[in-house]
Amino acid sequence: QVQLVESGGGSVQAGGSLTLSCAQSGYTYSSRCMGWFRQALGKEREGVASIDCDDSTSYTDSVKDRFTISKDNAKNTLYLQMNSLKPEDTAMYYCAATATRAKTGLFWARKEVYSYWGQGTQVTVSS
Repeated sequence: QVQLVESGGGSVQAGGSLTLSCAQSGYTYSSRCMGWFRQALGKEREGVASIDCDDSTSYTDSVKDRFTISKDNAKNTLYLQMNSLKPEDTAMYYCAATATRAKTGLFWARKEVYSYWGQGTQVTVSS
């Protein structure tokens, strides 16, 4: 059974940094396309960043040059390094994985292309 478990969230002041981790089990990690999503209170879940099945990366505009997505295949772990955090980055952050090795491509930020989700980790940024 596929399991995704996020960690690393917390409360920081604006300008600070956090690194989120997503530990994976139950499938061949390196063959999946992975993504980070976030959901702020009262808002839709949105795609933040992805590592596609060909290891290409994508970011939503609001986090470009501040966030970095990466993975460690040996540790079966996905990361999201978040720098220069802003209050508007406050949200529950989720990692997600696809069920196949088909590239997500331009659809990387669509929730429906991912079959597996973690339980989320809260990030709160104060001004």
